[in-house]
Amino acid sequence: MYSLNQLEKQQVGLRLPKYLIEEMDELTTQFSINRTDIIYEAIKSYLAEQKAKLFYEHFNTSCKELKTTTTTQSLDELIDELESTRP
Repeated sequence: MYSLNQLEKQQVGLRLPKYLIEEMDELTTQFSINRTDIIYEAIKSYLAEQKAKLFYEHFNTSCKELKTTTTTQSLDELIDELESTRP
């Protein structure tokens, strides 16, 4: 959850191509919402998508690393090995 400070709104200026503004304005009329809401939801969606993409990339890399790690050690042997490398 976000703190009240993090939820505070801050004005940001940006430039967009006219065709995007025209498409946004069509949606504002059609759904009775404003440009800010459209841009806010678009950015939120984009950020969530990028975070998910990074998560799955890291997960995929970890799975590949795990596949290349073959061991016949028991759990006790692995614990002993980890403990012996601890400072």
